[in-house]
Order: sequence, then C-alpha cells, then structure tokens
Amino acid sequence: MDFLKDLWNFMKERKKWWLTPVIIVLLLIGVVIVLGGGSAIAPFIYTLF
Repeated sequence: MDFLKDLWNFMKERKKWWLTPVIIVLLLIGVVIVLGGGSAIAPFIYTLF
C-alpha cells in the first residue's frame, strides 16, 4: 500500500493527472490477463487481443 500512497502523492504534487487513465488501463489489462490465464473463458479473452 505504500507504493500506491507514494504514487498518489507524486501525481498530486507534480500535477501529473494524465497518468491516472494510463494506470487504470494497465491495471485492467493485468486483471484480464490474470483472470483469463487459467479459466474457461481464456479462449474468449484471447480473441479480444
């Protein structure tokens, strides 16, 4: 949780708000890869990419 707090403070102090959508998209792609890697919906997720 310290990493997230440091990242938030960095964005707040340096006014780097454009990083927020980039981080959200990267997190969503990571979640899709982790969930799709070992489940029955993997073939359907792979067709998206």
